[in-house]
Amino acid sequence: MSFSVLELFTIGIGPSSSHSVGPMRAACRFVTGLSDAGVMAKCDRIEVRLYGSLALTGKGHGTDMAVMLGLEGAEPETVDPDTIETRISAMRESRQCQLPGGPRILFREESDLLFLRKETLPFHPNGMEFFALDEQGAVLATHKCYSVGGGFLVNEDETDASQPAAAPVAVQYPFATGKELLDAATQHSLSISEVMLANETSWRSEEDTRDRLLIVWNAMRDCVKRGLERPGVLPGGLKVRRRAPELYQSLSKRSDASSQGPTAAMDWVNLFAMAVAEENAAGSRVVTAPTNGAAGVIPAVLHYYDRFIPGACDAGAVRFLLTAGAIGKLYKLNASLSGAEVGCQGEIGVACSMAAGALAEVLGGSPQQVEMAAEIGMEHNLGLTCDPIGGLVQVPCIERCAMAAVKAINASSMALNSDGAHHVSLDRVIRTMRETGRDMLTKYKETSRGGLAVAYTEC
Repeated sequence: MSFSVLELFTIGIGPSSSHSVGPMRAACRFVTGLSDAGVMAKCDRIEVRLYGSLALTGKGHGTDMAVMLGLEGAEPETVDPDTIETRISAMRESRQCQLPGGPRILFREESDLLFLRKETLPFHPNGMEFFALDEQGAVLATHKCYSVGGGFLVNEDETDASQPAAAPVAVQYPFATGKELLDAATQHSLSISEVMLANETSWRSEEDTRDRLLIVWNAMRDCVKRGLERPGVLPGGLKVRRRAPELYQSLSKRSDASSQGPTAAMDWVNLFAMAVAEENAAGSRVVTAPTNGAAGVIPAVLHYYDRFIPGACDAGAVRFLLTAGAIGKLYKLNASLSGAEVGCQGEIGVACSMAAGALAEVLGGSPQQVEMAAEIGMEHNLGLTCDPIGGLVQVPCIERCAMAAVKAINASSMALNSDGAHHVSLDRVIRTMRETGRDMLTKYKETSRGGLAVAYTEC
């Protein structure tokens, strides 16, 4: 399987890539398919069924709103976050849904958007089913799919191993494991980012890839900027206060070295990560990197590079994202990016690994040191549970992004202060993460039925 770095870094909205971005895309594709099949005009009602983790934490993760917006043709990349509340309120008040290019139909949340908390579809915890019915209740079309993390969707027919898989895109340096990636870099005297850039030419020119990655980098910067400027309380019942604006004001007053202290850089990294994570929790526009729950990690480490490393530049940011994408691809192919499948090690852990390896690259690390940094980044996130309080991507998710960003910088430093030789390979730690996720109790995998989610309610 081959996929582009731009499939790992997509611009969407919070608070969750698997629970809001994926379901919005799925709903939009379903109604678009009605038009393509010529049955849109006959549609009188749409029923959506959500299973497993989507049902258990969907309310806190905004799945209901994502589906409703998707049924009206909204897409994560282009929907205006500032209009979401108004649009959802109008749909709920009118109890109607305007199908894109089709009729305006009745839509009753209580009967048309079902959270089936006690049922799980077989392929993945994040399962969805869509049904379009005519005026007599006859089924016009159905669709079953899974949101498998990072905004990626898998359709039901793609889960059937007996069916032939789509032919992979041919790339210049194919790799599916860390060893194959290192071999390609070593044999052709290339950096990890150069291997990835060469492979991207299977989809577009090198110049176009650089331009698009700069759009991603600018979106990350815009997100941090918004997060620094928007005080207040995050939506949801926890009433979590945004901390990034206040922290920014405090750090900005530290004008000289004597007032900054030994943790100055770490303070700024914490700030950058929390600014993004708070924007994500508010349902604002973020870059899925590689998920929304972990969206603060990579921007924070990239901001660290941009602010604290002499000679940092946009070309370096592109190399950073290419390297992070190569590492993220390994996890996507060989494990999971889904907290509902393997716990938060598949989100925060993967983001930490990606950021650690990417920082090692732009700081002059060899491919072996990049691989080592990525391995360290995951090794010390193994077993991390996904236990959001109240099903909201707030506690512990916001601080967790900051902790992982700092850990990624330290992992990079440890790798760069070595010759790159180490005992546990990146491939082995990825396999271990996958196996640990399989062994993890379901209640610790984005259900809000274990861990901190339960401890909080007991207080």
